[in-house]
Amino acid sequence: MAGGGDSTGARHKATWHIGEWGNPYEGGGMPGKGVTTYALSSNRQRPFAGFLTKGTWNTVRRARNQILYVIPPFIAAYAAMQWAIERNEYLNSKPGRQEFGGEE
Repeated sequence: MAGGGDSTGARHKATWHIGEWGNPYEGGGMPGKGVTTYALSSNRQRPFAGFLTKGTWNTVRRARNQILYVIPPFIAAYAAMQWAIERNEYLNSKPGRQEFGGEE
């Protein structure tokens, strides 16, 4: 064996494998100087993965937990709006004008 330890007699300058062509970091090699690598997280690659199976029931669960915070104010607002509409219609009707005239 001549120098590098292989049977061909060639000397190896590098002491670690740099990977296959097109993918130099797969073989355990170190990235070169000034090389920037980027990666995407799995939720960025497939943002709707499991949406139909898990997302629907998660939405139902969250809505159930918030229903007492949302529904009572809507009921109160609806009742107040109905009262205001009826009061406005009465005040602008003939009997309302006769009863209150120019007071309100």
